[in-house]
Amino acid sequence: MAMASGRRPGWRGVAIGAVVVLVGVVVAVRALVPPSVPVILAGTRPLVQKVVANGRVNVPVRAQVGAQASGILARLHVDQGDTVRAGQLLAELAADEAGAGVARAAARLQQVRELDLPAARENLRQAEVALRQAERNLLRTSELGDGVSAQELEDARDERDLARSRRDAAAARVRGDSPGGSNERLAAAELAAAQARLDQTRVTALGDGIVLQRLAQPGDAVAAGTGILDLAPLGPTWLVVQPEEKNLAFLREGQLALASADAFPDSVFTARITRVAPAVDPARGTIDVDLVVDRPPTFLRPDMTVSIAVETARRDAALVVPADAVRETDGSAWVLTVRDGRATRQDVTLGLRGEGMVEITSGLQAGDAVVPAGAARVKPGDRVRAAGGGSR
Repeated sequence: MAMASGRRPGWRGVAIGAVVVLVGVVVAVRALVPPSVPVILAGTRPLVQKVVANGRVNVPVRAQVGAQASGILARLHVDQGDTVRAGQLLAELAADEAGAGVARAAARLQQVRELDLPAARENLRQAEVALRQAERNLLRTSELGDGVSAQELEDARDERDLARSRRDAAAARVRGDSPGGSNERLAAAELAAAQARLDQTRVTALGDGIVLQRLAQPGDAVAAGTGILDLAPLGPTWLVVQPEEKNLAFLREGQLALASADAFPDSVFTARITRVAPAVDPARGTIDVDLVVDRPPTFLRPDMTVSIAVETARRDAALVVPADAVRETDGSAWVLTVRDGRATRQDVTLGLRGEGMVEITSGLQAGDAVVPAGAARVKPGDRVRAAGGGSR
């Protein structure tokens, strides 16, 4: 038993030594074999360069419409989003007093035309009869000669003059009450003024438009000229988007864009660039681009959020690598390639930029193995093994 217990430490030492040797061998092998890194091969494929940006449906002109008179808003005939036409009644103020004024003025004009004018014509007829009678009486009196006193002749002459004056007055009254006469025009003017006061309680659309917002509700007291509705005139639909300033060189007037509203992403429509702002917003680093939609879909509304994509260039066969494989330092673009078992910095010249891909116009050839930026912490000069795409 004593001899058996004495041999155990020797065997344990041998086992430990073997493990140490094995670990050393593994470390040595790893030191001789470089680490593997994933690579992607540069290849030729079609590439479309687009400028993608977000913005809104723009309303270049907004108009607040209101009544010309103060009062209580009685009725609103339109709601937000409604399309209105020129002359359409939009809202009304309480107009009992103004309506009564119109009724009084209309009745007065009717009185002039239907009562005063016939009465004036009858008075004129009677005055003309009285004048003829007075003239005959004066003639008879003057023919009596010495049989008539001077006073009687004077009285007959005065009676004739008075009858003539009454006839002239009656004729003037007829002229005043006749259509176009002073009395008729005055009554018509009073009616027009009363109607104008009534019209000031009604809000009508001056042109075709769309209701953006109701600024007051029935029952509200509104002052003259205070906005009741916010309207946008109908016409071309405009978009304004803010792409990053780096896209300025690719955008120009007349380019077509595909657009969609965030609320209706599956409905795509065409827009056309009409203006590229001459200045960059320094706070956001963006530029304003205006587009017109010649055939807007019915669902577009002012201030809707939209996305646009402008195709600025296309290449049927471009040498491309993933965009995240390109590093840019001090204005120079370069990639890490795997050549002869080492990571090598390769300066490249960039061309078109597509969705997730970028064109290489010089510096690489088809089949070159490129290390993606986020693949591993690999520096130029490191020994590596290409995995996934092969090496040159």
